[in-house]
Amino acid sequence: MERLEFFPLGDAGIVLKLGDVIDEQTRQKIMAISAYLEQQPLSGMTEYVPGYTTVTIYYDPLAWRDPLGQELAYDRFQAALENQLRQLSFSAASEQRVVDIPVCYGGQYGPDLQEVSEYHGLTQEEVIQIHSGQAYIVHMIGFAPGFPYLGGLDKRIATPRRSTPRTAIAPGSVGIGGAQTGVYPLESPGGWQIIGRTPERLFRPEEHPPSLLRAGDRVRFVPISAAEYEQRKQVGR
Repeated sequence: MERLEFFPLGDAGIVLKLGDVIDEQTRQKIMAISAYLEQQPLSGMTEYVPGYTTVTIYYDPLAWRDPLGQELAYDRFQAALENQLRQLSFSAASEQRVVDIPVCYGGQYGPDLQEVSEYHGLTQEEVIQIHSGQAYIVHMIGFAPGFPYLGGLDKRIATPRRSTPRTAIAPGSVGIGGAQTGVYPLESPGGWQIIGRTPERLFRPEEHPPSLLRAGDRVRFVPISAAEYEQRKQVGR
């Protein structure tokens, strides 16, 4: 295995850097390490968090305290982690889930669809076709509980954020912010261009895990009508 880069994060975390750019090779490494830690966690490990180019691992420093006081808990944990990951191979691609998310585009559910289409000189139907015409990769979950950072937005519909953010965006809103697209799981302020809304609940605190999506998933947006949106919304309540 290639040499890994480790950095301390406070007194109970360690950052494992796997690349300098967001690409498929780095993503595969992150998914492989995350899957390995899920199946074979180190003693004292409390959580791992995949990111764009890193995996952050949190641990209990008391579990790695040197009884002789000669080594730092971080150094002991880092050495054990590196030794364990040496047996991991990055050659095999990790298995991916594909999650279909229904979206009602435009109208009251996508108030910025018209602005996005005009910005690019496209029709609203063309924007919908482009946005729903490919699968997106979930790089990580963050910003808000269950919020997916999705990679793979077509450059033809990449659109700058709104000059004036909204103070409240409805849960399930699907937006474009620069070269990214995503779904707001909860009501929150935001400046992304809202082009649609899904009746799916991305954050479900009563379930385990509470997030519908997880890093490594592939997401496909499936256009639905306003009537189907309302029907699915009622069923999901």
